[in-house]
Amino acid sequence: MSLQSTDQIADFITRIRNAVMVGKTEILVPTSKLKVAVAEVLVKNGYLTSSEVIEGEPRGMLHVVINEPGTVAKINEIAKVSKPGRRVYSAAEDLPVVKSGRGMVIVSTSKGLMTGREAKKNKLGGEIILKVW
Repeated sequence: MSLQSTDQIADFITRIRNAVMVGKTEILVPTSKLKVAVAEVLVKNGYLTSSEVIEGEPRGMLHVVINEPGTVAKINEIAKVSKPGRRVYSAAEDLPVVKSGRGMVIVSTSKGLMTGREAKKNKLGGEIILKVW
């Protein structure tokens, strides 16, 4: 297995999506600062149970717990919005609302990664990374 991927976040959310579809409760992915930040936002908003970095050589791993055994995953759908060939940017007032507010978008702003609601509240626009509900 190669540790290189052209789009790290697309690979990360694909692994989450596949794990949810087959009923897995946790995954292990090669770590990066961006993956850790995305996982932290998803944990903070209740879509994932927990995440932790496991140090290792040549690269650490990110251990993500999607849901507790015997419970249903809170992620119904997770999709990448901004792609390497087509970046999607939005001003604070134009940030999309996902599933009438039941979902969320993760936005990369000048103050770091945050949800669309936080970005609107702070009047920050940026690149829309992914949407989840």
